[in-house]
Amino acid sequence: MELGISIALILASLLMILLVLLHKGKGGGLSDMFGGGFSSNFGGSSVVERNLDRLTVITGSIWLVCIIALGLLLRP
Repeated sequence: MELGISIALILASLLMILLVLLHKGKGGGLSDMFGGGFSSNFGGSSVVERNLDRLTVITGSIWLVCIIALGLLLRP
């Protein structure tokens, strides 16, 4: 059980990193330095951004549930 939750946590963590990096930069930060400002002018539609936001929230929720479950299972 602990192994399965740990694997799910690792996968959710990697997916979360990927999803956050896929988000369009809001301007003025590191995303503009690495070309985010340039690509955001040609960027995708708002539907894609909304779906990416939803997927990020779902992945974050799965990550949080895995953290809480592991905390409860590994509690002395």
